[in-house]
Formats: sequence, C-alpha cells, structure tokens
Amino acid sequence: MVFKRRDTRSFPRAVAEWFWPRGGWARAMQYLRHRINRLPGTPEEIARGIFAGAFTIFTPLYGLHFFFAAFLAKLMRGNILAALLATFIGNPLTYVPISILSLRLGNWMLGRPPLRELNGRVFDTFANAGRDLWHNFKSIFTADRARWDDLAIFYDQIFFPWMVGGILPGIILGALCYYLSVPVIRAYKKRRSMKLRKKIAKLRTQAGSNV
Repeated sequence: MVFKRRDTRSFPRAVAEWFWPRGGWARAMQYLRHRINRLPGTPEEIARGIFAGAFTIFTPLYGLHFFFAAFLAKLMRGNILAALLATFIGNPLTYVPISILSLRLGNWMLGRPPLRELNGRVFDTFANAGRDLWHNFKSIFTADRARWDDLAIFYDQIFFPWMVGGILPGIILGALCYYLSVPVIRAYKKRRSMKLRKKIAKLRTQAGSNV
C-alpha cells in the first residue's frame, strides 16, 4: 500500500515529523519521488496527477487539499494517487511563502492595497474563522445564534484574494512539475521494464538448463 507505515507513531511524534521528517526534507522529497515513479499508469497520467497536486497547494483549502487534488486529477484524467502525493510539496517550510505570494498577488490583481503584518494576519484570521465555524456547528444543537463576522472577514481579506492570487503560480508550478516529471517517469519505467525483462530471461535460461 502507498500510505501504509511499518511502524506506528505517537501523536506528538507525528506532529514533530510533520514539521521536520526523519532524515530531513531532502530525504522526504527523495522518498516521495520514488513513490511517484512506482505508481501505475502512463507517464502522462502520473504527471497530470502531479500537476493537480502541485496546483492545489496554492489554494487556501486547508484540510481539503486531498479532496480537491483528487477531484482535479479526475477532471484532468490524471493519476489520483500522484495528485495526493504531490500535495506533500506543501509543508511547513513552503506554506508561509505560498501564502505571502498568493495574497499579495491576489490583492494586486483585485486592485486592493497589500495587507500589513501579513503572516500574523493570515493565521489569526484562519483561527477566528475556525472558531466561528465550530460555534456555528454547535449552535445547530443549542439555542446559540450563529456568528458570521469572522468568517466574512476571512473570506473577504484572506480566502478570496488568496484563491485569485494562487491561480497563476499554481499553474506555473503545476506545468513545471508536469514537464519535468514526464521524461523522468518515462526513463524510470523504461529502466525498470528492462530489468524485469532481463530477470525473466535469466529465469527462463535457468529453467531451460535444469530440464
């Protein structure tokens, strides 16, 4: 299985490794590339899945990246597992520059002034919107009234400009990943196929000599 681990991790260890994987991010990226190369499908199908996953990390759909990447890969007739794996390009080291780039580009495209104190504003607005969502969910079962103020601020100041600003860099990164992935995956599959044919030929030779 693609995502199955040999060992179980405690929650604190899982959180720590999300920020810094065992062996560092370079080894994690190498492992990711190895997993993608071994996926079934044509190089073009896998690369379209990688495009979908790379594009997705520029959207503000945190918590839904897997679902959106899978949906986009299906629309593009790409490999869904490749799309899910490619979303791991987004990590704690890349999300901050992604948010800054997407928000500033989005505000510029919409003709808005850039946000000041961008980093703190983003995470505070996310947190406030999350509290509103949780409160509104609980209000379904209680007499409390739903609150929408922080959600409206989040949509207007963060979500909408981020979504607009993330389209262009998402397409650029996705296209770059696609055109770099196709020849690499094709060469890997060709080399693996040749090794398999040699192994089969060797086994046939050994079987013939034992007769």
